[in-house]
Amino acid sequence: LMQNDQPRLAAEAYSGVPEGDDLRAGAQMQRAEALQAMGSESAAINALQTLAAARPDLALVQAALGDALRRAERHEEAIAAYDRMLSLVDPDEPRYWFIYYARAISHHQSDDWPPAEADFRRALELNPGQPNVLNYLGYSLVEQRRDFDEALNMIEQAVAARPGSGYIVDSLG
Repeated sequence: LMQNDQPRLAAEAYSGVPEGDDLRAGAQMQRAEALQAMGSESAAINALQTLAAARPDLALVQAALGDALRRAERHEEAIAAYDRMLSLVDPDEPRYWFIYYARAISHHQSDDWPPAEADFRRALELNPGQPNVLNYLGYSLVEQRRDFDEALNMIEQAVAARPGSGYIVDSLG
């Protein structure tokens, strides 16, 4: 249904997965995605918050909640969800680079640069050369008028990795 641009019907179908079913959590996450696709951002967030409260042990749910809150520009809440997610996993696994990146964005948008920078740098430790992280961190350093050589190097690496990305090339300009 989602592939056929029927998010309302998809949300209804996902709601039909009964409590106690092993697929319930995944269905509720997909339901939230369908609600988001319908433009019901608050309903999607509410669904994820309910699921996160019912299943605080599922890191994927906390990450999805963090992403939804970040997209809604509810950055303090997003940071808390990402913190909960990272407390449930081995935070040194490279696959979690995106959580650090996303949390860094929320810190930055909350005007809290020191933890933002730390998270951007941690994301790069876990995924060296990641163009989005290099671009965001490099451009942020330029905006702060510091570490110009490092910032330029980061942006140049990002452009080399994604020469067709307008927002990355724009940073170099």
